[in-house]
Amino acid sequence: MFRSRFTSAALIFLIVFAFFAPMQEVFAQTLTPADEARLKVELAQVEAEQKAAEVTLAGAQQQTASLQRDILILNTKIKAAQLNIRAKNLLIESLGKDISQKQDYIGSLEARIDRGRESLAQIMRKTRETGSLSLPELLLSRSTLTDTLSDLDTFESVQTSLKTTFELIRQDKATTENERDALDRRKNQETDARIAIEQDKKNIQKNEADKQTLLSISKDQEKTYSQILAEKQKRAADIRAALFSLRDAKAIPFADALAYANLASKSTGVRPAFLLAILTQESSLGKNVGSCYLTNKDTGSGVNANSGAMVMKVMKPDRDVQPFLDITSALGLNPLNTLVSCPQSVGWGGAMGPSQFIASTWVLFKDRIANALSISTPNPWNPRDAFMASAIYLGDLGALGGSYTGERNAACKYYSGSSCSKSALIKSYGTSVMSHADTIQRTMIDPLQGI
Repeated sequence: MFRSRFTSAALIFLIVFAFFAPMQEVFAQTLTPADEARLKVELAQVEAEQKAAEVTLAGAQQQTASLQRDILILNTKIKAAQLNIRAKNLLIESLGKDISQKQDYIGSLEARIDRGRESLAQIMRKTRETGSLSLPELLLSRSTLTDTLSDLDTFESVQTSLKTTFELIRQDKATTENERDALDRRKNQETDARIAIEQDKKNIQKNEADKQTLLSISKDQEKTYSQILAEKQKRAADIRAALFSLRDAKAIPFADALAYANLASKSTGVRPAFLLAILTQESSLGKNVGSCYLTNKDTGSGVNANSGAMVMKVMKPDRDVQPFLDITSALGLNPLNTLVSCPQSVGWGGAMGPSQFIASTWVLFKDRIANALSISTPNPWNPRDAFMASAIYLGDLGALGGSYTGERNAACKYYSGSSCSKSALIKSYGTSVMSHADTIQRTMIDPLQGI
């Protein structure tokens, strides 16, 4: 009898100890204090040099256009890009070891959760064994009152252990989720740093080529420099005049599109090139999906604007039709002669204008759009209003700060409501937007700087 009670108590102790046992040290790849100190010193030096380069660049850009000034600007931009690469490499070095540490920690937590589940199973088995007898049966099965009381104590210990183990598993699960979120953030930071390095390398390559062109001009050939300057100005004029396509609205000069994007950026913090890329992507989708007119307010069906063919699911009746009627009424538009998106292969259509908001979503944002633009009634088909609407929404979705992963994820959510990790199709939308943003920045916005 004593042996049985001892075995039960010992089993409970071993089960709980196995779960409570401290995790093994797994942080072999953490930064040493010396490494941390070195990285801080190096980063501080780089940041100081970056600030100095910014001052030099700002001063050079204020000077009268000349061969020497342009060479100074290019040299400063090259140096700034090189400094940024150094800073990002320091960040990657720090993040790499931090990521490794967190991966090890998550592995230890998962192992402890597995041990906890096994402990839980053993405790539950013991609970069934101890709790299978009624109190009269328990009294009759023991020779003395002491034995009976001891068995009751064992049962209570098992119940307490069961409750404790449940709680520990819950705590470890919560900790694991928090660590996974932190790990994802670190990985995103590392991705952002690597993307920034690649962009800076491209900038260095372009600026070096431009510098070599200027250096090939002798000081006596001011006419040649004047010709280069004139070519830049003509290129800038061509860019400003180029038409920027918009979904379900007339194309506008890029100069106007950039002005609207800058206005929206000033209000929301969303990067102009990224905002323009979103609208470019939506315009491209529009060519594939097509535009429709609503014809039946009750069913939400309509017709294709080009072919006149009947189209089902143009607008969801119980969600978007009434808000759409309210929006068009306030703007003095005929709801049955106003372009909206046709439905894709899955779901409903009904998205409006360049920003492609459905009517029920536009209603949620209209006051914020109106306040940002100091107007009374925003118009989804007005490019300026649509730009502001998209910028506000993208800011809400996490596009602030200009990081690659933050912007790409915001683009995916703008398209589908889900993050890029949800599916390959959603991720491809975000990746395409970022490609457009890079092209717009390099070939359309950057050439206008300083002209």
